[in-house]
Amino acid sequence: METDETPRVLPFQLQFDKPVASQIKIAEWNPEKDLLAMVTEDSKILLHRFNWQRLWTIFPGRCITSLCWRPDGKAIAVGLEDGTISLHDVENGKLLRSLKSHTVAVVSLNWEEDGQVIKDDSVNNSTYEDRTSRFFPPAPRVPRMPGLAPGDTGFMDDSDDSFRELSNSSYQRFNILCSGDKDGSICFSIFGIFPIGKINIHNLSIPTPFATEPATCRLSHASISKVALSKDLCHLIVMCSGELNHDEVESAERQLGMHGCHCLRLDTSIFWKRKNELHQVAQQASNIEDLIEVIRASLSVMSKQWSDAMHTFREKFDSLSSLIIDHGLDSSPQEEFLSLLGGARTSPPVHQFLVNSLGESGVKRVSKVVCGAGKELQHVVLDHLQPAAEIIGFRMGELRGLSRWRTRFQGIGLDETLINNATEKSGILLVQVERFMRVLSSVVQQFSNFFNWLLKCIKLLNQEPSDQLLPCNSELVVIFLKFLYDQDPVKPFLELSEVDIEPDMETLQRVKELVHFGGFSDCDFLRRTLAEEFKQMESSFKEAFLMPFTTISRKMLCKDVLPLFALPSSSASVSVSVPISVTYYKDASTSVSSYLTHEHGFIDYISFQIPGDSSSNIANCIGISRRFMHSLSNSSIEESASLEAVLLSVPDGYHCVDLSLYKEGQIVLLLNESTSASECSGESCMMIVQADDLPFVSIPRSGCINTWNLDQLKDSVTHLRLENEKVRNIPHSVAAPLAVGASRGVACVFAARKRALVYILDEDEDDVSDGE
Repeated sequence: METDETPRVLPFQLQFDKPVASQIKIAEWNPEKDLLAMVTEDSKILLHRFNWQRLWTIFPGRCITSLCWRPDGKAIAVGLEDGTISLHDVENGKLLRSLKSHTVAVVSLNWEEDGQVIKDDSVNNSTYEDRTSRFFPPAPRVPRMPGLAPGDTGFMDDSDDSFRELSNSSYQRFNILCSGDKDGSICFSIFGIFPIGKINIHNLSIPTPFATEPATCRLSHASISKVALSKDLCHLIVMCSGELNHDEVESAERQLGMHGCHCLRLDTSIFWKRKNELHQVAQQASNIEDLIEVIRASLSVMSKQWSDAMHTFREKFDSLSSLIIDHGLDSSPQEEFLSLLGGARTSPPVHQFLVNSLGESGVKRVSKVVCGAGKELQHVVLDHLQPAAEIIGFRMGELRGLSRWRTRFQGIGLDETLINNATEKSGILLVQVERFMRVLSSVVQQFSNFFNWLLKCIKLLNQEPSDQLLPCNSELVVIFLKFLYDQDPVKPFLELSEVDIEPDMETLQRVKELVHFGGFSDCDFLRRTLAEEFKQMESSFKEAFLMPFTTISRKMLCKDVLPLFALPSSSASVSVSVPISVTYYKDASTSVSSYLTHEHGFIDYISFQIPGDSSSNIANCIGISRRFMHSLSNSSIEESASLEAVLLSVPDGYHCVDLSLYKEGQIVLLLNESTSASECSGESCMMIVQADDLPFVSIPRSGCINTWNLDQLKDSVTHLRLENEKVRNIPHSVAAPLAVGASRGVACVFAARKRALVYILDEDEDDVSDGE
C-alpha cells in the first residue's frame, strides 16, 4: 500500500477507481474533449466521459485491432480484423463510412492534420471553398428501402447532419488518415474518406545513406507495429519487425540478415507540397463518391419497388391464361381483352376473371400497387437520383477545370483525358435519367388508363352505374395490350441487362448530330439502360481517381532505416508486440519563418521497450531516440549525425507493460513487478521521465546495415531509480494499454482485476481529490 512513516505528497492524484465489464485492449483519449474511447476484449467500443459516465456502446460485429481519433475529435476511426476501416460519429457512435483499404487486419492507425499553420489565417491557403453550395441545395441522402425502420439499412437518418459534416471538408485543416496492416501494407486517405496512396514495406528499396558506395536493402517477413505521420505530413515513421537484407546478397546468404525491430523513415512530403491541390481534388472526389452511393441505392430501391409491383400484377392476371385454357379456347389474354374492347360478346373466361377472380376490389388493389410504385419511383428520381446526378455533373466540371491547370494538378495525377471522359459519362447519365422519367411516366399513365377501363367493364358486367369512374382512352388500351401487357419496359432500365435497347434510326441520327455538336464522343448511349449507364460512369470515375492514387503512391519513398534491436530468429514472420510510442514535438529553436517550409518544424521522439530475450547486453531496457527524421537533412556526414538516443534500464524486479510520450517531452512509463505468483497479486507503478533531462548520446550513422545502432549505447545505460523519479505506486498488477490524454493531463491505467484507474498527471490541477 501507499503508506510511509512520514506523510508525503503523492506525485499523481487518483481521480477515479471504476470497474470495467471486460478487460480493455485498446484505449485512446479524445484530443479535444474529455472523452475516453475503449475497446474491450470482445471488441465492443465504449465511450466514457472524464467522470466515467458512459455515452454509448457499439459492437461492430468483427474483431477490432486498432483505433484512433480524428484530429478535431469529432470522429473515431476503427481498424478491423478483415481489413475494414470504419468511421464513427463521436456524438452517438453511428457508422459514418466504411473503407475496405486492406485485406488483412489493420494493426495501426494514425490520423494527423497539417501542423504548419501560421498565425495569420488570411495567408493560410490550405482552406478551400467548395462552391457547390452556391448553386445547389444540400446533397440528397440515400433513400430508405420501403418497409424498413430508420437505421435498419445502416445509413444515417435524413435529420442527422453528422455524415454531411464528415464529408464537408471545405473548412477542415488538411489531414491524412494513415493505416498499416499486419502484411506490411500502408494506406493513406485524405480526410479519412478519400484513398490517395498505398505502399508495402516489402516492396520498398531502402537506402543505406552513409555507405561509401550506393547500396540498398529490403525487408522480408516484416510486420508493422506502428505508423506515425509527422505534424507537417512530410515524414512517416514506420516501426516494424522483420529481416533486413542487402539487395545484392545471394540467396544462400540471406539467412545471415538482421532479424529484429527496425524503424523506417518514408518521405511523404508530397502531402505538404501539394496539400492545396490534394485538398481540392479530395473535396470533389469524396463528395462524388458519396453521391454515387446515393444513385446506387436509388437504383436498388427503385428496382425492388417496381419488381414487387410487377409481381403483384402478374400474380393476379396470369390466372386469366389458365381460365382460357380450361375453357378450351385457343386465344391469348390480349385477344380476349381486345374482343371485349371492340364490343363483341364477352367470353366466359374473361367474364369469370373480371367478375369472380379479380373483381372491383382486386382491380383497385393492383392499380394502387402498380401506380403507387410508379409514383414512388418518380419521387426517388426527383428527390435523390436526379439531384445526385446533377451535383456530380457540376463537381466533375470543377475537376475538369482543375485538370486543365497542368502545372499544378498534373503532378498529382489529375489526368485531363480521364477527367473529360468521366465528365461526359456524368452528362450522359443525366440524359438517361430524363429518358427514364419519360418512359416511366408513359408506362404509369397507360397502366392507370387500363385499370380504369377494367373497372368500367366490371361495372357494366355487374350492371352497375359507371358514371363516377374516370374516363379511359381506348387507343391507349390497345397500345397497352399490344406492348405492355406481357412486357416491362421499365425493368431493363433498372437492371444490368444484356439486351440492348434499339432506338429508331431517326432518333439515333438526331442524337448523333447533337452529341457531335456538343463535343462528345459517345453516340451509343441510347442503346444502354440507366443501370448500365451508371455502371459505365462509375467505372470512368474509378479510372480517373486511380491516377492520383497511383501517382502519389509512387512518390512516397523510403529515405532511411534505423535497426534498433535484434529478435530471436524463431519469431520470424510473427508479429512482435512490444510497447511503442512515436510522438512529434515542436522544435523550440525553430523560428516562425520556418513554418513556411517543411524542414525542422518538429522533433520526433521514438520510445520502445527492448524485450528481455532480444539481447543480453540491453535486455529489459527502454530505448528512446530523437531527431531520426532530421538525421539526413544536412549535406555532410559530420553535420547529419544528429540522431540521438538513450537507453533506460528498468529497475530490478520490474518490467515495462506500456509507455506513452506525453506533452513537453515527458515520457510516462507503466511498470509491473516481475513475480512468479498470480498476475493479480503483484504491484505496479507509474512514473514520468523528463526527456530533456536524459543523457542523450549522439549515434554515428554507419553505412553498413549489419549494425544494431542501440548496441553502441550498451556501455552508457541510464538506470532508472524509483526513489529519484516522479513515481506513483499502484497496489495492483496492471495490464496494457496505458491511455494518456495530453489535453487534460490524465492517464488511465487498467488493473488486471478489471478496474480502471484514472490519474491526474499535472500537479496544478485543483479539481481533484485522492481516491485512495
